[in-house]
Amino acid sequence: MGLRGIDRIVIAVRDLEQAKQKYSDLLGATFMKADWTGEPFGINVAIAWDAGIELCAPMAGREDDSAVSPFLLHRGEGILTVCFGVDDASKAYERASSQGYSCVNSLDYTQEEIDQHLDGLFNRYHEFFLDAHASCGYGVALVHIDPKQQS
Repeated sequence: MGLRGIDRIVIAVRDLEQAKQKYSDLLGATFMKADWTGEPFGINVAIAWDAGIELCAPMAGREDDSAVSPFLLHRGEGILTVCFGVDDASKAYERASSQGYSCVNSLDYTQEEIDQHLDGLFNRYHEFFLDAHASCGYGVALVHIDPKQQS
């Protein structure tokens, strides 16, 4: 499977701008807007690749039915998902599936999507989000992200 370690943590927050400011002040993190990936789930998203943090908040008007609303209602703000970097997301998911985990969402971006939405930072971006909350206490994502080589 080729485990690479923690890629990033996903934190559920109520106010995205306030949380971005907090982590920018605390860590010097630089956030990239990523709403395009969260829009189908009713969430606004910001990612700080330099800090390994992804923030998710309900979109305005979707506070009651966004993908993060149940988490915020029952647990408050906090770590929603830990994204583990792997060499091959599909193989890592096969392993997890054989252990009884199912996929709740997967992303496999084309280079065109990476270039358009992620400033062309990566050569590969493939993720599987698993139903691990009950057994791990948080979500688990298996993530294969390869950065572009700097010239």
